[in-house]
Amino acid sequence: MRTGETQIVTLRLLKGFTLLVDDDRVALSSSAQRLLAFLALQDRPRTRTYVARTLWPEATTPRANANLRSSLWRASRTGHRVIDASVQEMALAGNITVDIHDAVARAHRLLDRTCGCDDILDRRTRDDLSADLLPEWSDNEWVLLEQEQYHQLRLYALEAMAKRLTTAGRHGEAVAAGLAAVRAEPLRESAHRVLIDAHLAAGNRASAQHQYEQCRHTLMEELGLEPSDALRRLLPHMHAH
Repeated sequence: MRTGETQIVTLRLLKGFTLLVDDDRVALSSSAQRLLAFLALQDRPRTRTYVARTLWPEATTPRANANLRSSLWRASRTGHRVIDASVQEMALAGNITVDIHDAVARAHRLLDRTCGCDDILDRRTRDDLSADLLPEWSDNEWVLLEQEQYHQLRLYALEAMAKRLTTAGRHGEAVAAGLAAVRAEPLRESAHRVLIDAHLAAGNRASAQHQYEQCRHTLMEELGLEPSDALRRLLPHMHAH
């Protein structure tokens, strides 16, 4: 049991921005949201100058600094300590749990072949790896870079998850992870491959063939390409020798 003094502060950046204290959503201005999200995605404290320049690249230095002071003030009005700021530097408050930090850690574990990972082969991991980072934010260069970095990581992690689940004989979950990877990047042949493998491992050749045809159609329609030989070889019964 937690005492009334101890509040759990959670920042969610997957699927969109949400700040929660215990289970209550905290309202924040858009500029304060951007400041919190930016600090959450840094791996160390940043100088005020760096933060102001990155968040407001088009503004003059005095204007960017004024915007930063305003955003800090708005964040402080929540009544909760969400930012640790000194004269020179600032960082997200250390007591805040950020969903993407945990998702990134689990993604790296899935990609580490020496890791057993049985404890994270679950729906929560799949859901977090199926979500994009701040999907409705695309008006700033720093956001786009972070989005692309997480998008690529989650694709590789979903594929690794599908392979691990296939190996473990958990075919339904393997198919779900493979489908999530294909949905995230329909032109990604390696995503189709793990999904076809999952269907074949479950003995569902018709589903595997259907997925292959879907991949073939998508690649031809969008890129004018045929699937690779490696993908075709997964289904030798479909092709004349």
